Amino acid sequence: MTENTAVFSERERELLSRVPSGLYRNGEWVAAEGDATLTVSDPATGNVIKTIANASPADGILALDAAVDAQESWAATPPRARGEILRKAFDLLQERRDDFALLMTLEMGKPLAEANGEVTYGGEFLRWFSEEAVRISGRYGSNPEGTGQIVVSQRPVGPSFFVTPWNFPLAMATRKIAPALAAGCTVVIKPAELTPLTTLFFVQLLEDAGLPAGVVNTITTSTSSAVSAPIIADPRLRKLSFTGSTQVGRKLIEQSAQGVLRTSMELGGNAPFVVFGDADVDAAVAGAMLAKFRNIGQACTAANRFIVHESVADEFAAKLADKVRGLRIGRGVDDGVDIGPLINDAAVESAEGMVQDAVSKGATLVVGGAPVEGPGSFFEPTVLTNLAADTRLLSEEIFGPVVGIVTFSTEDEAVQLANNTEYGLVSYVFTKDLARGHRMIERLDTGMMGLNTGLVSNAAAPFGGVKQSGLGREGGAEGIHEYLSTKYTLIPNTPA
Repeated sequence: MTENTAVFSERERELLSRVPSGLYRNGEWVAAEGDATLTVSDPATGNVIKTIANASPADGILALDAAVDAQESWAATPPRARGEILRKAFDLLQERRDDFALLMTLEMGKPLAEANGEVTYGGEFLRWFSEEAVRISGRYGSNPEGTGQIVVSQRPVGPSFFVTPWNFPLAMATRKIAPALAAGCTVVIKPAELTPLTTLFFVQLLEDAGLPAGVVNTITTSTSSAVSAPIIADPRLRKLSFTGSTQVGRKLIEQSAQGVLRTSMELGGNAPFVVFGDADVDAAVAGAMLAKFRNIGQACTAANRFIVHESVADEFAAKLADKVRGLRIGRGVDDGVDIGPLINDAAVESAEGMVQDAVSKGATLVVGGAPVEGPGSFFEPTVLTNLAADTRLLSEEIFGPVVGIVTFSTEDEAVQLANNTEYGLVSYVFTKDLARGHRMIERLDTGMMGLNTGLVSNAAAPFGGVKQSGLGREGGAEGIHEYLSTKYTLIPNTPA
């Protein structure tokens, strides 16, 4: 299958011609073993965008070889020098932001405005960790017995393997690569098969920023499990970071246990969006539009379960439905588009199945609820009310533009409904009562919470969850410590 370049604009064709198609290993773009290839398609049209290298397990080990060979010299590189490369990468990203936004829209489908937002968000990890690189610190002091001095230092964990998802192609790469480089770790990154082009383009940017050969290596593949398993099993690997489903995360944790690897797992979510009776309903609706429909609902932080006080539920549902009716569906590169395609037809089938399940159990379909005919993987933004307790929308991660609303009468009931899930990534709470807001911070079992806001992610804040939503944190002062190991040294006192 070859690229159908005729369906793309001149601007799009020119950009795609500049995106590398090979594997990046030890500072060189190389073909995959046997010249194997895979194709990347536009979910808005189904047309093939580009053909790229399809790595084999042997290619994966060669990438790890390069990372291992570069580890000692990169760890010895002064923190300031590591930080300056990250800062240069940030500056280059700002210069090329229009290219990156368009590329993400082409391969993932999100509207250009949202893609530009991701460039801003993803870039902030480069800037944040360029500053954190020079702030790695330890401590020094006398032991309690007075017989010696305690020295605590931080050292790079070592070669790291990253597996990133398709929904935020740039931010998921920068959120992992930036702290690793700042800490002095080398990297092998495997982007998702569905959206690998942004990562390839970003690694080219890192090369332009002056990153030494072998520090970051990239493999693209259609056989993720087969390629990843030998890398994870290799005793030279010291760190695994994965963003994706809880089901896959469990398997990777099991594999990583054999080598006792340091792991960071950012897994599934089932975010509750709680609206209390005293909330500003208009503000809650605005927050819901952000928390649900950003990235077409395809985010682990997307609001999944709308838990609304019975006194404002009808008003909230009506106002939200009015907003949803005004959303324009279309190809993300077109002006005025609010809702792009889902990532593929399987995602459309999943969303349709969840809506049908809810309706079959008595839910009221207020707006939307069906696939959009024509080319591409589109699904109507949807609002449902009166969900039954056993509705799939309340227990499964939706990953689509579907809102399901249930009601509650007491604060305790709201907390019970919100915490009734195996996941614990993020929660959203709308209330004017400051004391209640503080109680929710304490009572909701999530690693993050938005109080009267529908957007929480920030490079300066620790991103991550509890329960089966994952392990570790990305971003903030905590993020760099995922790539550092603590070493203690005792220096006995020497008699005068």
